[in-house]
Amino acid sequence: MTDATRPVGPPVDPTPARCPGAERLVGRFGSVSRLDAARDAVDLWQTLRDHDEVWTYMSPYGPFANEGAFSAWLAERETLNDPYYYSVRDTDGRTLGLATLMEIRAAMRVIEVGHIVYSPALQRTPLGTETQYLLARYVFETLGYRRYEWKCDSLNARSRRAALRYGFVFEGILRQHMIAKNRNRDTAYFSMLDSEWPARKRNFERWLAPENFDDDGRQKLSLAALNGQRA
Repeated sequence: MTDATRPVGPPVDPTPARCPGAERLVGRFGSVSRLDAARDAVDLWQTLRDHDEVWTYMSPYGPFANEGAFSAWLAERETLNDPYYYSVRDTDGRTLGLATLMEIRAAMRVIEVGHIVYSPALQRTPLGTETQYLLARYVFETLGYRRYEWKCDSLNARSRRAALRYGFVFEGILRQHMIAKNRNRDTAYFSMLDSEWPARKRNFERWLAPENFDDDGRQKLSLAALNGQRA
């Protein structure tokens, strides 16, 4: 029996969430699909080569010396279930980036979005934002998770700004969390909860709507403003 004098959390449905699968998530600007290394390697190498800065905060890998090394790494990624890799493709079918669902704790209904590799052709584009909307919607509405995490090197200012812009809440920094490429990494933690998702979803959809862009494709209202981003 529970001791009524000691506070406890509210009851939660203990049904486990589903693990990520090979569903294709389609938006207005592109799609997110299960990584197909044989199909995606050439596109990704062409758009990522000569951009070593993309890999700065990818703690265990990159940059790659040549296309062969990159293709071998990508083929190995395809075999993994955690992290589970997705390719980001534009409406012409070109693969411009990668993202994963990872640290999967289905019994606790907790999952993380990570290992995000956006090529310069994907950075600061509507498709880059739409990718995060499609994955979050999939996590909460299809798979049934209650906590969605975003973690990054505490020195990665762009990733921290992106997390806030997308509607994640900053929770704190784990000091000396890991050794990444022979350097110390403090890790910044962010999260989004299932109770917060309806409001975040409305903001994503309002930002992504055609009427939010002018004739030159510039946004009228920022997603950061919609989500009340704070420094």
